Amino acid sequence: MRNPRLLITAIALLLLGLVVNHVMQRPPAPQFAPDLQGAPTRTAPTPAHRDGARSGLPAFLPAEARQTITLIQRGGPFPHRQDGSTFGNREQRLPQRPRGYYREYTVDTPGAGNRGARRIVTGGDPAEAWYYTDDHYGSFRSFTVPSPGDAR
Repeated sequence: MRNPRLLITAIALLLLGLVVNHVMQRPPAPQFAPDLQGAPTRTAPTPAHRDGARSGLPAFLPAEARQTITLIQRGGPFPHRQDGSTFGNREQRLPQRPRGYYREYTVDTPGAGNRGARRIVTGGDPAEAWYYTDDHYGSFRSFTVPSPGDAR
């Protein structure tokens, strides 16, 4: 072998290329529906879901989403360091907006050992658009949040 450094460099570049390719893989094309609010729910409403309806929030939101919404409206403090960070909309399942328009927040999942898959994504500052996902950005449902003084 004439130049072992060249071989080692080539192998390192190949491995780096494989890692970058794995990280940069894109999800399948989005299945975005412009009006997400009327989409059917996947589970039957529970008593906690019905409480959400009494507060002016849609029945598809879990009870834990109310806590997250309250924290968003107050400006925190948030339980997870990622809460309030920019949501990049890389999946392109939400309407296209300039970078920084969307922010993401964790909706706690009881019994989960991590942040779980449930999130609220808001658009604008202050929030003018609200979206909920329970499958880690696989799908979204839009909803409106009544002003704190509008609660029934």
